Amino acid sequence: MPKLLPIIEHAVKGPVWDCRMCGQCVLHSTGMTCPMTCPKTLRNGPCGGVRENGHCEVVPEMRCVWVKAEERSRTLPLLPKAWREHIHELRPPVNNQLEGDASWTNLLTGRDRKTPTGWQGESLATADKVNPELSLVEYEGPLQTPFHSPRP
Repeated sequence: MPKLLPIIEHAVKGPVWDCRMCGQCVLHSTGMTCPMTCPKTLRNGPCGGVRENGHCEVVPEMRCVWVKAEERSRTLPLLPKAWREHIHELRPPVNNQLEGDASWTNLLTGRDRKTPTGWQGESLATADKVNPELSLVEYEGPLQTPFHSPRP
């Protein structure tokens, strides 16, 4: 069953909400809009590049995920009132180790609520002074992200 559950979850959530199977579903707190569909995978609101027409700076033909989330959190008729206020809450950073897991399982076990060391209330500067090994930013060569490919 553990291997089957992610397949079932994606079959249900994929076509409806364009689920990316991050393993830490926050649809209920983002107006039933998956923040992982943001090209920058931002989970706590829009970047500074939202265009005047509400479209994305990275993919100009796409409406900003966070513009949609805010609108939906106010206007979706069946969204419970308590969930409408969740749009204003700070969500923890994504734990990429949970990608591909069923968020339903992670919700029940609490795995989706574990945050990186130093995240809650500590500034990066404070974390570095207490324990330099906890630095959240380390540079070890050229930048490599899904948006930057290594140079030959």
